[in-house]
Amino acid sequence: MPPTALLHRPPPPPPCLVASNPWLNLLSLKCPNTFLPYSAEFVSGIALKSNGFRCFSHPPLSNPTAVDMDVEKTDSAKLKQKIEALGVKFESCTPGQFDLLYCPKCKGGWSSQRTLSFHISQSWSHAIWRCFDLQCGWAGQVFADNNKENPRVSRENLRLEPLDDELLGYFAERMISKETLQRNNVMQVVGGKKIIAFPYRRNGQHVGCKYRTLDKRFWQGRNTEKMLYGIDDIVDADEIIIVEGEIDKLSIEEAGYCNCVSVPGGAPQTVSVNKIPSKEKDTAFQYLWNCINYFEKVSRIILATDGDTPGQALAEELARRLGKERCWRVHWPRKDESSSFKDANEVLNSLGADALRAAIDKAELY
Repeated sequence: MPPTALLHRPPPPPPCLVASNPWLNLLSLKCPNTFLPYSAEFVSGIALKSNGFRCFSHPPLSNPTAVDMDVEKTDSAKLKQKIEALGVKFESCTPGQFDLLYCPKCKGGWSSQRTLSFHISQSWSHAIWRCFDLQCGWAGQVFADNNKENPRVSRENLRLEPLDDELLGYFAERMISKETLQRNNVMQVVGGKKIIAFPYRRNGQHVGCKYRTLDKRFWQGRNTEKMLYGIDDIVDADEIIIVEGEIDKLSIEEAGYCNCVSVPGGAPQTVSVNKIPSKEKDTAFQYLWNCINYFEKVSRIILATDGDTPGQALAEELARRLGKERCWRVHWPRKDESSSFKDANEVLNSLGADALRAAIDKAELY
């Protein structure tokens, strides 16, 4: 491994607040492909619908009502005024997308390039931004209504509570420490259903949440933005590790490396033989395109996906999009003569943190 250190440990983010959740809509675990209009306290079982990827198929959202449209019109007017006050041209932004603009603070720096990633929510409720010029780094957020955060996903309305002893024990058996769980704001849904919650955050703010039961059933909260898990940990990183699950990201951190993100779910069964579609049509990897600016100045990307066939296909698809010339592939240690360990957590749990760190350090050029 090159002499450059992979260790990148940013200051711990603020803890997730425990509060009621009047809006939380989860996948119905009794009725597949529907959303519950009530909280997760009533969730008990789950059924999945395969779409060729290890992910979940959400139903289309209902059409907005006249009241919703009036609210959005009002919010857009408020947000436009605030955005233009920042020096950003409102007309250059497309709601629901990440636009690359000229930064009004540094004017693109010495390169005079578009370095500002600017995002307006689809509902016009808020905007977030970050300049990726190393000498600038301007970042922030603004809300149409100053009295609220993103009304759909925020620290105040996620119905979560700290992990209880049983779930802490569950992670301890997998060699994940309480400190690592707290730093990543891993919590559980209230109501005693033993549902683990992995909040997704950007710039310190919640943008969604992914849920998991003890028997490895997964789903995402409605309105969760498509993005990588742990994105705030790679803001200043020049080398990035990508894994295939939130627990694998936590495992990599136990090995000493915080500059790691996880895909939100969805490994292809095989590598596509087709040409990579445009960003707008590459829906299966929209989470990567929404975070692509974080990779622009990265010199080395370590792909530590699962060792099974879908995991290998995922690594190939990521490398195709990120550039194979800067991608390195992790090969997990042998378990016996006929098989290898499957992922980062298996290595951590069976061989320890030193062995996991050694596997990362021995990554080979793609």
